[in-house]
Amino acid sequence: MTRLCLSIFVLFLFTLVPPVAQGQEPVPYMPDRVELIPLPDNQVSFRIDGLEATRWHFDPKYPRPFFFPFNGPSGSSLTRMGHPGAQNHDHHRSIWFAHHKVNGLNFWAEGTGTAIRQKFWYCYRDGEKEAVMASVLGWYDTEGKELMEQDLVAATIPQDNGGHLLEIQITMRPAVGQPEVTLDQTNFGFLAVRVAKTLSHTFGGGQLTSSEGLVGEEAIFGKPARWMDYSGPVPVGSEAGRKTVIEGITFFDHPENPRYPTAWHVRSDGWMGAAFCLGEGHTITTGNPLVLRYLLHAHAGTCDPDEAEKTAAAFASRRGFEIAKSKQPHRQFEVWRHGE
Repeated sequence: MTRLCLSIFVLFLFTLVPPVAQGQEPVPYMPDRVELIPLPDNQVSFRIDGLEATRWHFDPKYPRPFFFPFNGPSGSSLTRMGHPGAQNHDHHRSIWFAHHKVNGLNFWAEGTGTAIRQKFWYCYRDGEKEAVMASVLGWYDTEGKELMEQDLVAATIPQDNGGHLLEIQITMRPAVGQPEVTLDQTNFGFLAVRVAKTLSHTFGGGQLTSSEGLVGEEAIFGKPARWMDYSGPVPVGSEAGRKTVIEGITFFDHPENPRYPTAWHVRSDGWMGAAFCLGEGHTITTGNPLVLRYLLHAHAGTCDPDEAEKTAAAFASRRGFEIAKSKQPHRQFEVWRHGE
């Protein structure tokens, strides 16, 4: 190309450049409001407006992955690692997945030789209204053989007054080569929450409340409910500015879940779990995987039944997630809500 031709070509391109190139300020890049930030040591931080709402830990040094902290509107964690008074409950890692017996093997307690491991992540998707992580976990027996595979989708959703939602969808299926997997009858599993010491009724000033208007462990344990709430005092600040505020976690079952409304395993010492197999066991087959959806709401104030009902209705109306290989460049997988 001659110098004259090159000059004419450049002049032609200049006429196509938008006004930004003609002296106007470019529009600054704005990050998404809700973000997922992968961190060293196998962690993912879920952030809203730059502040951490929760963090996913999946390092293989732990027997199973978990979420910690789970911060309230004040920025203090509403969950804790382990029991306040019993060292043999160190498997209570904030928010975690487990089950007492899978094919007769204990996936609940420590030191049993079983393990739950994240195999890989499918997708991290940031957004203005929610950030969504999709990954796949394997449940392994004492010999390292995979018995069950678990797709996990976890979404952080901002709420009013500094609160936020952690929406969880799990899909359980037999591992490759396994025609079925058996979940024994138990009140331990699948999703459990160990609340902060100050939120517990025994060790702090908290209270358990169910959607059915029942209060306290004795009234609630083993009973079905659409949602469960644990609220109480939370310390914030430091030194002379240290004080307490009231915050809590509401744990929702989804109407599309089998056995809805679920039975609950709750304790005054500070934990609550959706006990899917409390009444009877369940067999998962290759052609009939088990899909469960749950929601955790970090909120300000005491349990507000009216607010909980509105949150439950919104959760019921939201569609679940699906994962598939991506058709877009530089992306291996995509995760979106059904119908999007």
